[in-house]
Amino acid sequence: MYGPDFTFLGIERCDLDIESTFADADVVIVGAPIDSGTSHRSGAKFGPQAIRGGDYLPHDGERPHLALRIDALKTMKVVDAGDLMMPGGDLVASLEVLAQATEKISRAGAIPVILGGDHSIASADVVGIARHRGLGTISMIHFDAHADTGEDQWGALIGHGTPMRRLIETGVVRGDRFLQLGLRGYWPDAKVLDWMRDQGMRSYEMTEIHHRGLNSVLDESFATLTDGCQGVFLSVDIDVVDPGMAPGTGTPEPGGMTSRELLESIRRICLELPVVGMDVVEVAPAFDNADITAILANRVVLEALSAIAKRRSGERYSPTQNLLDR
Repeated sequence: MYGPDFTFLGIERCDLDIESTFADADVVIVGAPIDSGTSHRSGAKFGPQAIRGGDYLPHDGERPHLALRIDALKTMKVVDAGDLMMPGGDLVASLEVLAQATEKISRAGAIPVILGGDHSIASADVVGIARHRGLGTISMIHFDAHADTGEDQWGALIGHGTPMRRLIETGVVRGDRFLQLGLRGYWPDAKVLDWMRDQGMRSYEMTEIHHRGLNSVLDESFATLTDGCQGVFLSVDIDVVDPGMAPGTGTPEPGGMTSRELLESIRRICLELPVVGMDVVEVAPAFDNADITAILANRVVLEALSAIAKRRSGERYSPTQNLLDR
């Protein structure tokens, strides 16, 4: 919706209205350029194109991964459907457009990768996949500074502070198969936290991650995510990263993950778990500095694609093995 019109790293374009253009795709990238669900600084509607362009290398449809020794853009068919038409004046209608798109992609046998947009889109993109795979059959791992489980957002049921509550209340995702990493700050209040506990949610605050270690937390998370569910949805709010490393977002909260910790987590998740969809949200370019937030979000997507390709290849990967011996 907000030009210029180019694809993620120069990959092939597809058209969601023409099934033949993505019928044999492994992954379909789609932009959800809406930020009318924000509660503070807007601008995430410009996130999709910033993420697509956040790379200093040639946009030639190739990107061999140094550590994983695989080029996801070559070994898988990854196509870009461009941005959905999402009228900012009607958030509910816009989110239904997204739900229909992710359902269409999922039914075609591809993994939807959604570039946000604010986090309200999670209340729709997961729904579309669940319409295909079944309610309650998808677990969710959610990276964020904020729980996004508010009962409402200033009286509105839909917004970037409420999507996870909506997903659980409607049975799209089971509360006891919903994990959050990176929470910190001064919200939510006790009433919302009690609701989260009653749903069986598991939320890892940054202090717990620091003291226990990220790998320990991920090990524990993986056992839960794969219990009784057929696939995992990965939702990444870029504000999970400390604003010193990702300033270009609408609700920055100090004390977050490093960019390295996030990328290593994404790699592990997509190497070890059956990921059926993902979104990357809340990149607001107007508040970015030297494009570092857009570049990080680009790498989150690329890290996920590379790890998915490596998992599908069946080839062994050891993070402790010498790079030249892999």
